[in-house]
Amino acid sequence: MKNPSYLSVQALTKYIKRKFDVDPHLMNVFVKGEISNFKKHTSGHLYFTLKDDQARIMAVMFSRSARTMKFNPENGLHVLIKGNISIYEQSGQYQIYVQEMLPDGIGELFLAYEQLKEKLEIEGLFQSSHKKPIPPYPQKIGIITSPTGAAVRDIITTIKRRYPMGEILLLPALVQGMHAGNSIVEAIQAANNRRDIDVLIVGRGGGSIEDLWAFNEEPVVRAVFQSSIPIISAIGHETDFTITDFVADLRAPTPTGAAELAVPHVEELTERLLNLQNRLNRGMAETIRSKKIQLNYLRQSYIYRHPHKIYEQKWETVDRWIERLQTSQERLLRQKMERFRKLNQALMARHPATKIELHKEKLRYLRERLNKQTQFVIKQKHHTFMNNVSKLDALSPLNILQRGFSVAYNEKGKLIKNTEALKSGEKMIVRVMDGHYYCTVDYAEKGESNERKHDI
Repeated sequence: MKNPSYLSVQALTKYIKRKFDVDPHLMNVFVKGEISNFKKHTSGHLYFTLKDDQARIMAVMFSRSARTMKFNPENGLHVLIKGNISIYEQSGQYQIYVQEMLPDGIGELFLAYEQLKEKLEIEGLFQSSHKKPIPPYPQKIGIITSPTGAAVRDIITTIKRRYPMGEILLLPALVQGMHAGNSIVEAIQAANNRRDIDVLIVGRGGGSIEDLWAFNEEPVVRAVFQSSIPIISAIGHETDFTITDFVADLRAPTPTGAAELAVPHVEELTERLLNLQNRLNRGMAETIRSKKIQLNYLRQSYIYRHPHKIYEQKWETVDRWIERLQTSQERLLRQKMERFRKLNQALMARHPATKIELHKEKLRYLRERLNKQTQFVIKQKHHTFMNNVSKLDALSPLNILQRGFSVAYNEKGKLIKNTEALKSGEKMIVRVMDGHYYCTVDYAEKGESNERKHDI
């Protein structure tokens, strides 16, 4: 039997992941369950656990998909999910990558509507004290709506029929679709920058809640609230209510009613505006048809259908590394603070004042030792000196003289030690105990001579 080939954990995990990614039963999976452990990362990606009574699965929703939702997910919310099942290689854990998410049992748009309405009501944006009065005789009326909708036609007709001297300024904006909110906000800001508009009418014709949804978006609502120009909302029919209606300075039941509230009179729309509207409709329809053809062509390419496959795993890895980096930074900061505390304690122990005090004490101790040692040395030297003095005194020639001896010197004061030191006729000095003899040498004789001594 041959030795088996052992796979690395990475190779095995990659193999399993590829099996998951090509399995058609694990693509476009529809799952429902309850959200728990919900976390929204700073990158905009959503991480949570989808569970029921019997099991659970980890779920990831990247920011490009999360941005399309109209509601805010939270723990305990039951949701309907569409996504793909795959493997996160670093942990070897299978999870669902969410493409779409809807509330289970309640409409997504209705939930988002109630969430934002409650939030803004708590902030006080609906209070009547914030409402600005509508000028009774405006000179210039601004209209923010779609230039191709029926609402603008009704508003302009009513204004010109009821108030022909009023100047109308149309600020076109998208009022339906994904980019409608930003378009409306830009139009409101452009009107406020002009400073020559007396009143604004913001609205559109009737439609479903999806058609009117741009007027329930938070940026649009806040732009209406912050406008320095009084705003009349004219959105949909009389039974249609949007959050913009609660924030606007005045709500009209219909666009025509908004024109009647803004001015006292209006005229019929001109034929040119209708022609422009038809041309714009035809142009938009042709553009949409051409773009749909291009979009269908692009959808046939795998790379355009699944471009996220290339970098989805990297997104999740980056998020995890960001979390690890934050944890490491906090741990490093704690370590540095502890090291700083210890170094500070050590520095205080080595403070110059402490060192000086220690050296002063050492100096006092050394001075005492020096004094004691000096006294001891002096005593020793004194004792030695006295001994030497005694010895010198015992060996002093003066003491010898006192015992009856004498000492002879030549004229130069040199001690005479033998008979060869002087010659006959030279002078010498003999010292005795109480003085000197000054003599002249007759002759010298070695050895003892009693006879000569007797003669002398």
